[in-house]
Amino acid sequence: MRILVANVNTTESMTDSIAAQARLAAAPGTEIVGLTPRFGADSCEGNFESYLAAIAVMDKVLSYPEPYDAVIQAGYGEHGREGLQELLDVPVVDITEAAASTAMFLGHKYSVVTTLDRTVPLIEDRLKLAGLDTRCASVRASGMAVLELEEEPERAVEAIIEQATLAVRQDKAEVIILGCGGMAGLDEQIRQRAGVPVVDGVAAAVTIAESLVRLGLSTSKVRTYAPPRPKKVLGWPLTAGDILAAP
Repeated sequence: MRILVANVNTTESMTDSIAAQARLAAAPGTEIVGLTPRFGADSCEGNFESYLAAIAVMDKVLSYPEPYDAVIQAGYGEHGREGLQELLDVPVVDITEAAASTAMFLGHKYSVVTTLDRTVPLIEDRLKLAGLDTRCASVRASGMAVLELEEEPERAVEAIIEQATLAVRQDKAEVIILGCGGMAGLDEQIRQRAGVPVVDGVAAAVTIAESLVRLGLSTSKVRTYAPPRPKKVLGWPLTAGDILAAP
């Protein structure tokens, strides 16, 4: 089984760390391929960067030359999952939804700890759109920018732990979700300090993607995620742009 794990930003080192965490969660025999978009922002922390990332991830996935069995979009609260589902015949799993659905097996309410405060509304909207918001106790910002997670890891961990602890004490959360792909691999440190289960969206997405592949299931194509109608799309930046062109 081969799973593509698409980073939503152009920072190669973050792609590497996300892919490394995905490999730790993957079952024996599962190949993880990390993908970095060829264009876009070096971190995604707002709507402009998120919409840009949606196009960039579709571009990168469609240009991947080898067969694959599933795709993971490794951006928390980002746009674009729906477009991938229209374009692909394999399962597409977004780490936002994977983490939230997993957390709901572990406790009554969950809280998300993310990066900057400006990303909180994006995450809230994605959870609401996915129908996963009713058991979300809160979405809290650590105040750390995405790139600071790599540049200042010790300060980042302490900031995340502070908000996770407040979520448990004040918001009555029973599970914590790490609300950024760049936080992959920090779950055990946070769990030890916060005292509750901590869900890493990358790891959760890998196990869900593997399960869907083994069950022989993929996206329904009868309505919402039916393939795009063949048409000529001018200026489309996709490397494999002809996929959308009329024959």
